[in-house]
Amino acid sequence: MNRVAVVGLGYVGLTLSVALARRGLAVIGCDQQPRVVATLGAGRSHLYEPGVEEALREHLGTRLRVVATLPHEPVDAAVICVSTPVDPVTHAPQLEHLRDAARAVAETCPPSTLVVVRSTVPIGATRAIVLPELVRRWGSARLAFCPERTIQGQALRELDAASADAAEALFGRLARRLVRVSSLEAAEMVKLINNCHTDLIYSFGNEVALIAERFGLDPLEAIRAANVEYPRPDLSRPGFVGGGCLSKDPYILLHSAEAAGYRPGLVGAARGLNEHLPRHVAQRFLELLAETRGSLTGARALLLGFAYKGWPPTDDMRGAPSVPIVEALRSAGLELRGHDYLVPDVVLQGLGVASCGPEEGFADVDGVLVITDHPDYARLDLDKCVAALRRPALVFDCWRILDAERVRAVSGVRYAGIGYA
Repeated sequence: MNRVAVVGLGYVGLTLSVALARRGLAVIGCDQQPRVVATLGAGRSHLYEPGVEEALREHLGTRLRVVATLPHEPVDAAVICVSTPVDPVTHAPQLEHLRDAARAVAETCPPSTLVVVRSTVPIGATRAIVLPELVRRWGSARLAFCPERTIQGQALRELDAASADAAEALFGRLARRLVRVSSLEAAEMVKLINNCHTDLIYSFGNEVALIAERFGLDPLEAIRAANVEYPRPDLSRPGFVGGGCLSKDPYILLHSAEAAGYRPGLVGAARGLNEHLPRHVAQRFLELLAETRGSLTGARALLLGFAYKGWPPTDDMRGAPSVPIVEALRSAGLELRGHDYLVPDVVLQGLGVASCGPEEGFADVDGVLVITDHPDYARLDLDKCVAALRRPALVFDCWRILDAERVRAVSGVRYAGIGYA
């Protein structure tokens, strides 16, 4: 298996394309967005992922081609990596991209092509949506569902033995371990429950923080003590939960279960709590800032970190907590300035936030809200930064990455965090 088409060049598709090219395969990367094709064709990545741009430049024009439409030429495999978002209001999965990608593969690739779905989909979608498009034109199909699990390695899924063998031959060139399950539906469920379990774990840490807040306790102290030599999975520390997967995959699993006649309790509750946290933090920040200053009138705030997470670093704004936080703070009349190490300034400006440097932003503001745990924020010259604040001032450190004692050592400066004040 030497020639592969990758349909959809987002985070999953682009990284897969360059990884396959590095393994010596000839890769055709296809994306319908002209901006993406133009950027990649110029040797630049449209997203931040360490090593991707270097690999792109190394293989572009030789092992890797970037196109807007699939060419009518034979490939051994076509891997579908298109986005499967959920409706922002109803949260129903939107699978038009998946259907269009399957149709494009069927129309341009020969029937011998192995088709691999790598997009996250509702249980049953690969069989109900992708397979009919292929069979309608080919009569039969070689089809597999193969998501990636970034911690455990690659998870290989199968439709039948022949498809699984072919998919193993392809992904065995990338993965240390391949895991088979009995059906497409089982494979789809594995991906969903992996991410929903992560969402659930994080939500409990957030629940603990909200309870601790009511009792005036330090949630990190309680969580750290609870984890000491306790033979169970560690409790997660409180923090925001976003990104392209965790902000939508619980809704995809909910949709799948409800279609089968079951309404999950934990999945929806966990997602709801994690989505509530940014709004709670914004409200708590406003309350503490008003207490500290005596009023919110004329208040200025610095926001540090706008991507959905700070570690590992990313520029991904999907499911970013900064968006609802900014909306709440702007509605309260605060003047906002902000910084992110990777998110472009134009994105901040589009949210109504004046972009600035991470240290200069401290000058003459009344409140600082550290939204992400990017490690470079912990390396700021904290004494210099805090000294530049207007007094009295509030530093709200969502991930508790700053030195709390050094912040408190400056007269007139209050330190707080999620569930902690």
